Amino acid sequence: MLADGPSVRLLPQLSEENRFFWTSGADGSLRILRCYACHFYTHPPGPVCRRCLSRHVAPDVVSGRARVESYSINYQQWIPGSDPYVIAWVSLAEQPSVRLTTNLVGVEADEVVIGMDVAVEFEEVDDVYIPLFRPVAEATTP
Repeated sequence: MLADGPSVRLLPQLSEENRFFWTSGADGSLRILRCYACHFYTHPPGPVCRRCLSRHVAPDVVSGRARVESYSINYQQWIPGSDPYVIAWVSLAEQPSVRLTTNLVGVEADEVVIGMDVAVEFEEVDDVYIPLFRPVAEATTP
């Protein structure tokens, strides 16, 4: 069983505060709101920095690398015809306190482990780019 997620997705409601997050995948980049006063990343996006309360915040490109902190395998067919899929909570490499709830793709559900390194890829649905995460191939040394 591949954990590639449901074939039909419910899309987020876009707002001025979150539009950049849901559309930035068009160029293959993951963007997270960043404070330019204290350099803290904030997610979900909001009008002020959660750390220093500065309003000098703007979307910033991050590496798209993350680590699986927790996960669950969903077997219930909430959407008719959907296959089982992995729901994961991943922490971003740039700031582990920034965590995204996402789906893991390209991995067998029974091969997922906490601590697994993953990288973002995007599923385009209409004008939304949903960030999903795929395991990173381990580097081999000669």
